[in-house]
Amino acid sequence: MKNSFIFDVDSTPPAKMSQWSDSTNCCDWTGVDCDEAGHVIGLDLSAEPILIGRLENASGLFSLQYMQSQFGLANLTNLTYLNLSHCGFTGEIPTEISSLPRLVTLDLSSREPISGFSWRLGIPNFNFFQNLKELRELYLDNVDLSGLGTERCKALSFLPNLQVLNLSSCLLLGPINHHLANLRSHSQFFFVANLLNLTNLDLSQCDLRGKYPEKILQVSTLETLDLSYNPLLQGSLPNFPKNSYLQNLNLANTSFSGILPDPIGILKYLTRVDLRSCSFTGPIPTSTTNLTQLFHVDFSSNHFSGPIPSFHESRNLNYLDLSSNNLNGVLNLGRNNLNGTLSDIIFPRNCGLHILDLSGNQLQGVVPKSLANCNMLQVLDFRNNHISDNFPCWLRNASSLQVLVLRSNNFSGHISYPRNNVSWPLLQIVDFASNKFGGRLSQKCSTTLGMRYQATNKRCRDQATEEMGRFKSLYALNMSHNALTGSIPSSFGNLKQIESLDLSMNNLSGKIPAQLASLNFLSVLNLSYNNLVGQIPTAKHVLPNFNLHRRQLQAMKLIGSS
Repeated sequence: MKNSFIFDVDSTPPAKMSQWSDSTNCCDWTGVDCDEAGHVIGLDLSAEPILIGRLENASGLFSLQYMQSQFGLANLTNLTYLNLSHCGFTGEIPTEISSLPRLVTLDLSSREPISGFSWRLGIPNFNFFQNLKELRELYLDNVDLSGLGTERCKALSFLPNLQVLNLSSCLLLGPINHHLANLRSHSQFFFVANLLNLTNLDLSQCDLRGKYPEKILQVSTLETLDLSYNPLLQGSLPNFPKNSYLQNLNLANTSFSGILPDPIGILKYLTRVDLRSCSFTGPIPTSTTNLTQLFHVDFSSNHFSGPIPSFHESRNLNYLDLSSNNLNGVLNLGRNNLNGTLSDIIFPRNCGLHILDLSGNQLQGVVPKSLANCNMLQVLDFRNNHISDNFPCWLRNASSLQVLVLRSNNFSGHISYPRNNVSWPLLQIVDFASNKFGGRLSQKCSTTLGMRYQATNKRCRDQATEEMGRFKSLYALNMSHNALTGSIPSSFGNLKQIESLDLSMNNLSGKIPAQLASLNFLSVLNLSYNNLVGQIPTAKHVLPNFNLHRRQLQAMKLIGSS
């Protein structure tokens, strides 16, 4: 049989069959597995670099010396594993396969996508499969099934132990609804609902048409279902069973429509869901927040509307695409493992996003300028990423912005201000701690920073200017762990609402302003690790909460501390 084929002599690694020799025991050949009695139980010729060859010639495959006897494939009754995938075979599958009663895995997948029929591996009929009662895995990707008619799936119903069925790019063709009368009839596709052990079903790129039965989607043992790239295939998602093991659902580029059922949140094993380029409508169920194992989510190019669900519990989430829909509201993707370039994200015009939380990921790049399209944005949280950009004061149209958190990134440059003197009148929290900002705090920009102001930086080497005292409503100010110099402005005494003031770990000098004693709401004051001198201001409402350990005062030349 080996002499019937032409191999690619330059292949790496070399062809398995080219190393077979009549002078050695076949059980020692690459790709051949034997049991303890010396019976051949496995044959793996996958990816064998055969340039020319017809599989019909395989009837002589096992007529070689040291085999059990001079016979063909049909007499290998102990064979449990047969893999002839991606070898470039043409012609029809030998009927001898139907006489392998112990066969568990059969892989005849072609290595080439569909582009014609003359060179492809084909099956004359499916009748010989009905004798393979032990078959659990059947891979026929890119095998030509176009000429089998409606009997192609009926025969598969005789495989009660089938767990994996891959028929991707098999040109099944024709309207699927003709095969889907009801479960009790022997219709062509409903048999799948009776395969109680089925775990993987791949019918992608088969040119299926008509309506796909919901009952197949409700097979509880299914782990992977791929119906993608059947653009004329219709259907809707049912209520999934509570005991579903579904992990991978791919309906991309089909005509599936309707709303997503709220019980989709019970799919606790779901890791990958691809519904792109379908016709789904309505809101994305809030129950998706229960899908904590999600790794890949693509809902793009549908007609989803309403609020964006939170995926913050999906700690393994690596890919999310919600583009080309009608969604609005909060986008919370915090505390995941998202990576890539943040600037690749495009926010559409009139973006309805209110809250964007991308904190705690591995995002890089710059803040996308298209974010300025989100005029209704209220909260923007980019903390704990690897973003390298300047302070985004260009978000001048986001007049509703209340919270801006850039902590623990690689932001740098001056902290500038919005052009045209446009400010953020509702801004309450600004946190750009642990970045690389430098230069002076501009008075115009600082007057936009509203109620809370946190300015912890590693390279911000400005003096603590009098401007900070203008924030009458400020109640939390943290400028610790910088290289601030000069004295503490007496205008800090104007921060009548302030509750927490932290200027520790700087190079501040001079005296502590006596005006701080008039801050009635001050409960946290940390001035440790500076070069301050003089008297600690005394006031009944300050000193009881002025808790600085002696160790913290080592760098302060103060009197009045005990």
